[in-house]
Amino acid sequence: MPTAPEVVQGFYRAAQAGDGAAILALLHPRFLAHTAPGLPCGAGGTFEGPQETLIRVWGAVFAAFDTAPYAETWHETTDGIVVVTGHYRGAARATGRAYRAEFVHLWRVAEDRITWLHQYTDTARWHEALAPA
Repeated sequence: MPTAPEVVQGFYRAAQAGDGAAILALLHPRFLAHTAPGLPCGAGGTFEGPQETLIRVWGAVFAAFDTAPYAETWHETTDGIVVVTGHYRGAARATGRAYRAEFVHLWRVAEDRITWLHQYTDTARWHEALAPA
């Protein structure tokens, strides 16, 4: 039985590989995501379920950006929340402009699957990469 951090680590591996099927396999059927308001591509807000989140958040972002999240620090709280800090790195596909945006992800895991994500990121960096020169 994997630990919560091991399950979450699988998400980062899948995201870096651009493997939507692997991401879906990690998500609980009642998965809930709260993403940073102001994310481009309509990807900011609250999303319910693995399919909706894959399509409206990660799918929308990956269509506009060649990007992935790279974890740098890991912490687990006494109530089981996995806290990961790091940076998104990549480039906007339309402009080719590189970007690096700091993030904090809060994760919950149950039954060996991810049930909840709360994401904080520097959305200004995303928008700067999309802006015309």
